[in-house]
Amino acid sequence: MFGSKIKLDEDLFRRCKSHAEAAGYSSVEEFVHHVLEGALKKVKHSPPDEEEKILDRLKGLGYIE
Repeated sequence: MFGSKIKLDEDLFRRCKSHAEAAGYSSVEEFVHHVLEGALKKVKHSPPDEEEKILDRLKGLGYIE
C-alpha cells in the first residue's frame, strides 16, 4: 500500500502517532494516508483561490513543506 517514504520532524511524527493511536488506526502510515486523502479531496473540489488557502493551512499545520 505504501511505496514512498516521506520525512516528518519528530514533533509532527509524535503528534501523528498519538492521533493514530487514539483514533484506532493500525499505524501512523495509515493515519497519515487518511489525513492526506481527505486534504487532497478538499483541494480537488475547491476553487483555485481556495486551494492556496488550504495548502497554506496544511503547511502551517506541518503536513507539507
